[in-house]
Amino acid sequence: MPLIQATSTRVWLITGASSGFGRLLTERVLAEGEISVAALRTPSDLHDLAAANPERLLLVKCDVTNSADIHSAFADAVEKFGRVDVVFNNAGYALVAEVEGLADDAARALFEVNFWGALNVSKEAVRVFRDVNRPAGGHLLTMSSEAGLSGTPAMGIYSASKHALEGLTEALSLEMDPTWNIKISIIAPGAFKTGAHTDPKRTPVFPAPEAYHAALPSHAVRHFVQDGSYIRGDPRKAVEAIFRFSKLESPPLRWVVGKDSGIRAKAKLEKMVAELDEFASWSEDLDLTT
Repeated sequence: MPLIQATSTRVWLITGASSGFGRLLTERVLAEGEISVAALRTPSDLHDLAAANPERLLLVKCDVTNSADIHSAFADAVEKFGRVDVVFNNAGYALVAEVEGLADDAARALFEVNFWGALNVSKEAVRVFRDVNRPAGGHLLTMSSEAGLSGTPAMGIYSASKHALEGLTEALSLEMDPTWNIKISIIAPGAFKTGAHTDPKRTPVFPAPEAYHAALPSHAVRHFVQDGSYIRGDPRKAVEAIFRFSKLESPPLRWVVGKDSGIRAKAKLEKMVAELDEFASWSEDLDLTT
């Protein structure tokens, strides 16, 4: 696959840069000699990186649930570096709860970050790529999850947020004028050992409703998430692949990262095709007759 031939150092804006994929990709970008604007709620979390890379790393305070923070992060990036070439739309979190067992306020709070926050980052990225960059263009990398490809028991609200984000991002990609030279990709990783699974602040766990006994699938997912020992994905290797992906000349809309995510995606597609074929005849003769 052909890679882009950069004529100048690319400027990245990375949300959720304090830990996990965000922090690791920030480190990778710097190691490659490129520029990173790390957008995170607590900039002091990356003071060690900033001290070692004073010219190529800008820390900006950004809570993606605050649209003013998002606008300010992009404005600071443009003021210092003149443009933003790649946006890693990564801020988000998961939670463990059966759909019946989660209060509305917790569900809405997750959507504020995972969907509305990511949506507002996407909108500002497109605006800057088109209206500020000269020549126009850029690549928006939006982080989804294997849970965005198929629903996960005990993670229904998280799955819903990622399904919504994928639908939104796909629609956004179809709205782009080709002359804007804006590339949009959804990244759907499987399970990688970032620490999020075992950190109660990053993946809060809610009690199961009484009716949900231990033999149900949601309990197996609970054990998998909280234990973490089964997770084999190396996040540093994934970040290497993400960086390589960011240089593709013609990237795909959706990239499934990790064998586990790929297996799950294929199983979902095969089931969908089988169901479509089985019930295709039910759609016959449904057109208006007058």
